[in-house]
Amino acid sequence: MHIPDGLLSLPTLVATGAASVGGIGTAVKKTREHLEDNKIPLLGVMGAFIFAAQMINFPVGLGTSGHLIGAFFAAVVLGPWASALVLSAILIIQSLFFGDGGILALGANIFNMAVLANFTGYYVYQLFKKNSKSYSQAGIIVGGCFSVVAAALAAAIEIVLSGRSELMIVLPPMMLWHVLIGIGEGLITLFLVSYIAKVRGDLLLQPITVKEEK
Repeated sequence: MHIPDGLLSLPTLVATGAASVGGIGTAVKKTREHLEDNKIPLLGVMGAFIFAAQMINFPVGLGTSGHLIGAFFAAVVLGPWASALVLSAILIIQSLFFGDGGILALGANIFNMAVLANFTGYYVYQLFKKNSKSYSQAGIIVGGCFSVVAAALAAAIEIVLSGRSELMIVLPPMMLWHVLIGIGEGLITLFLVSYIAKVRGDLLLQPITVKEEK
């Protein structure tokens, strides 16, 4: 759902840019305080994996594109603050060197995918996990779906606020595609996190409950 340049109005660019700068600044501080030393190498590994996954794009209308985000997966493994940094770095590289998302729209793309998708998915997952450990795997699927849908909804609203389209024109295709993408993201995240929980559960911030094989 990378937004290209020329699609958002100046006030929208300024607002989302300011929110992204504030979010990244806070993420740097929180990551320094809370990220465990043994997870620092994972930042690079996670970034490389998500970067490759995000390169698979397909159009969803009005110049935007759809793809797996990976923010929720990174948040489960690294925590939401470190995940925000990883996704921000990926989006900056994609914008500057691959033309995937506009340079002026970088603030909006970071806000949508590195901040909003990241924290929405993570806290939805925590809500499931807090209520009952038996819901942890369902929480992964629902959290992954919500992370994608939240980012797509924000992108649609930003386009509407910029006067580029009406809500009922841009929202239905964005939601249709990204609900499907979100379900896929949740399932893929569940597979990846379940595998990590089995082979290296110590790497997870809060390991999910994995059923033992009989």
